[in-house]
Amino acid sequence: MTLTKKEKECKFFHNQSLKFLSLSTCHTDLPQKGSSRSIVMGTTYSSRIIGTGSYLPSRVVDNAELAYRFNRTASEMFRVTGIHSRRWATPDTPCSQLAEEAATQAMVSAGLTMTDIDALIVSTTSPDTIFPSTACHLQHRLNAKRVAAFDVAASCSGFLYGLSMADAFIRSGQFRRCLVVAAEIKSRYVTTDHGDSAMLFGDGAGAVVVARDHHQTGHQEGIVKIRLHADGFYQNLITIPAGGSRTPLSQHSIQNQQHTIQLQGGALFRVAVKRLSASIQELLQESHLQIKDIKQVITHQANGRMLAAIAKRLGLPPEHMVSVIEQYGNTSSASLPIALDHAYRQEAFGPGDLIVLGTFGGGLTWGTALIRW
Repeated sequence: MTLTKKEKECKFFHNQSLKFLSLSTCHTDLPQKGSSRSIVMGTTYSSRIIGTGSYLPSRVVDNAELAYRFNRTASEMFRVTGIHSRRWATPDTPCSQLAEEAATQAMVSAGLTMTDIDALIVSTTSPDTIFPSTACHLQHRLNAKRVAAFDVAASCSGFLYGLSMADAFIRSGQFRRCLVVAAEIKSRYVTTDHGDSAMLFGDGAGAVVVARDHHQTGHQEGIVKIRLHADGFYQNLITIPAGGSRTPLSQHSIQNQQHTIQLQGGALFRVAVKRLSASIQELLQESHLQIKDIKQVITHQANGRMLAAIAKRLGLPPEHMVSVIEQYGNTSSASLPIALDHAYRQEAFGPGDLIVLGTFGGGLTWGTALIRW
């Protein structure tokens, strides 16, 4: 049967698509000339966290230091926030410097050097510059040549979004190891005129190394699943109104303090508790698990009262809900990896334990993850 020109073109592109689909399931590290390593067709991978790290600036800002500015007592501030102190970076410290410290700790924890890393993902909403990305600034600091490097801006949920990207890169076979860092300097975006936000936020960075998992056991280990969500309808609950293309820098925006964090605390609290609690419950139901099967729940350290409310909804004993907010405050997207690193180094969980990660932030964005350590 003679094919028309159009039919021949369709057949050609169909065959090309089949070839692409076949190649997309291959190991992407092609063997070098003379190598005996062969390409494994149809290989699938999983990923696991093999190193953690965190860094907090040395300057401790306790409630007593801030109380007089807000016409509140230190004890009242703790009752409202669950925070005794927070860390603030010095004025000459860039976000990438905090990121470098946390990343270095994570690399040491993993027993690797930067030559072992294929991709560098940085979560931040307080970048060194609008561009280049903070990831590229960090890449230069770490002397990490020839790695992919980019930023993620998902507010306080950014670390989990970045972890999801690293997991996907590794599962696809594109990369073997990724360094995921969340670093924030929120003290630059608060003002005493907005005391509700100024007394919450601190500075810090956390990091993890995510690597291809070669262990094959009766149950999946490492990152089991990650679920991400967003709802832009609530975008005004927490925001920095100016500084972007919608409201560029101007004398008016500076005078009206539009470059500082503005939040609707009560509304944000209610939505955050409801959405994150429900998402954790959905994650457990989807995985055929109960809360008693989870060793630790580690969430974004937004507010001490919020952590308590989420634990109550989940029926989670306090010893199974990690909290570092008392001494570090709300470090935005960095708070989740900081809490994870703290819990790991305190041996709050160990090999084989199931842990749940959860986060919630501006956007609104939120997400959960199930990990078998």
